[in-house]
Amino acid sequence: MIVPFKEFKVEELQVRVYNTRDEMGRATAYDVSSKIKELLKVKDTVNIVFAAAPSQNEFLAYLNNEGLEWNKINAFHMDEYIGLPSNAPQLFANFLRERLFSRKPFKNVFYINGNTNNPESECQRLTKLLEANPLDITCMGIGENGHIAFNDPHVADFKDPKMVKIVDLDERCRQQQVNDGCFRTLEEVPRYAITMTIPTLVSSPYIFCIVPAKQKAEAVRNTLLGPISEACPASILRRCKNAILYLDLDSASKLNI
Repeated sequence: MIVPFKEFKVEELQVRVYNTRDEMGRATAYDVSSKIKELLKVKDTVNIVFAAAPSQNEFLAYLNNEGLEWNKINAFHMDEYIGLPSNAPQLFANFLRERLFSRKPFKNVFYINGNTNNPESECQRLTKLLEANPLDITCMGIGENGHIAFNDPHVADFKDPKMVKIVDLDERCRQQQVNDGCFRTLEEVPRYAITMTIPTLVSSPYIFCIVPAKQKAEAVRNTLLGPISEACPASILRRCKNAILYLDLDSASKLNI
């Protein structure tokens, strides 16, 4: 177990800052696996939703090393681009398939199909799966604009009546995909996506939010120190019991700690 450099609380949200990105990923994997084991003592199946982004790499790598009853875990991913070919490496389904989903014998992996000719029908299909398999754990990140999943500020709704919806992506969100090296140019980044909504993501009894790197420092500051508002969708985490935000020194660099 890795001891954080600093630990504190902002309203309901626990915050743990680690010296390095690697320590942060290892600590999160330990905490998530411990919670899975705890839940499987009282439940037959655990339902987990994962984020797909470079910020999750260390966490996912260490989670692979944990000895878990993978055949008792259902996995979701929280968002997906619309319109990319099925073999595109940028697809979040492919990102998670490569790093986790194909490596472990999950009970089920519920992929979002961004290639469908009817995205609205795909939203309805995923909604039914979520209703049948309510989330126990959310493993997520925060975008440079404060988004969670693809709930960018202009489409974020803390009281969204939908569980899953189609959204248009704002330019800062799309530029982040270029900054992360996922696309070569802004023009290549899709303009639309399917995403789980904010009420769906925070419905989990346990939320683990993994946010490394200096380019996330502004979003982290806004999440923790700004108003709780859709202008910074991640700020909703401050109202969530049993939510933990994992940072490294770079992402925490604007907190004056």
